[in-house]
Amino acid sequence: MSRTEFVALVAMMFATVAFSMDAMLPALPEIAAELSPSDPPRASLILTAFFLGLGIGTFIAGPLSDAYGRKRIMLIGSLLYIVAAAVAWWSATLEVMLIARVVQGLGAAGPRVVAMAVTRDLFAGREMARVVSFIMIVFALVPGFAPAMGVGIINLMGWRGIYAAFIVFSAISVIWMLLRLPETHPVEKRRPMKAWLLWGALKEVFAHPTVRLSITVQTLCMATLIGLLLLVQPIFEEVFDRGDTFAYWFGAIALVSASASWLNAMLVVRFGMRRLVTLALGAQIVICLALLAFVPFKMMEPYGFAFFALWQVTLFLQAGLTLGNLNAIGMEPMGHISGMAASIIGGVSTVIAAVIASLVVFVYDGSVLPLVLFVLGMAVIGFVLMLQMGRLEAQLEAAE
Repeated sequence: MSRTEFVALVAMMFATVAFSMDAMLPALPEIAAELSPSDPPRASLILTAFFLGLGIGTFIAGPLSDAYGRKRIMLIGSLLYIVAAAVAWWSATLEVMLIARVVQGLGAAGPRVVAMAVTRDLFAGREMARVVSFIMIVFALVPGFAPAMGVGIINLMGWRGIYAAFIVFSAISVIWMLLRLPETHPVEKRRPMKAWLLWGALKEVFAHPTVRLSITVQTLCMATLIGLLLLVQPIFEEVFDRGDTFAYWFGAIALVSASASWLNAMLVVRFGMRRLVTLALGAQIVICLALLAFVPFKMMEPYGFAFFALWQVTLFLQAGLTLGNLNAIGMEPMGHISGMAASIIGGVSTVIAAVIASLVVFVYDGSVLPLVLFVLGMAVIGFVLMLQMGRLEAQLEAAE
């Protein structure tokens, strides 16, 4: 398998998560009307249910791949995802769909987490960060097309057709993986599923100060992204009265923002992962403070929507310059337990980020102010922690 093909395959596995989230956004009003007409906001639980399953599955998938091999766990996860998507497709109540979405997230964790472990098996250090950046370029294109694809599928097949698209997407990726990807974790390197080994790996991950900091900052950055996903459609519809064109604006913004991963791939080898993350968070602080000047005016037209759209671009750019680098920083010292490390880093960041992001939904007041303040708070804390990471690196270099 060439590097180009590897990047495309892993990006598709990563994109399973993004496609499962973003393609659902335009379907939420119709799902609410059919399955929860008395309480439409409950439909948004479809998003949080998927994240819950993803977080739980993330803790399991890595250790299983360490014990039984990478390809086997990716296959099992994909099959679980497909079955759960079929159940959600035929569900007659919102409760059944929510259960199916939790299981679907659980299955999606298999290819998503293990693909990162496979990447760590083959690459290390800044070269890994570079490969991850190229993966993120392809991955970033999915949010650009997914909402518009969702609209097209809804027009042709209704909202249930989106689940059929999930099945086809996952089937293509798993067949590709089985036919082309070699096993990167041979039998002699596997770690049996023993409690004391898992506990030891857990302690080793959290005992490393740089890894702890990278997990914390990644959690904050992911919470920012999830918070945006949870509120972006209500803001488009209620604040700017652009709900009908939401999918197309969202897609265009995501496509423009895909340049962040390309930029990161070009710069990370020269400047390093930590510096780029610090710069991205510092820039977001400045942007949020500038944006707050317009919030008291409720960002009304003619300039409000333009400012919000540009700010949304910067949030996607921030994700492209932070998440891949923070993953690489956390995984770098953990090559010997890469599956477990990928699970802990991904699981902790996803579950806690989903919980943190859900808070902004409860304080949403029909304006952009709660989201701006939320993003500002996450950026400030993350920036301070990255400065601490820089000081830690300087101390280690001085000691050597």
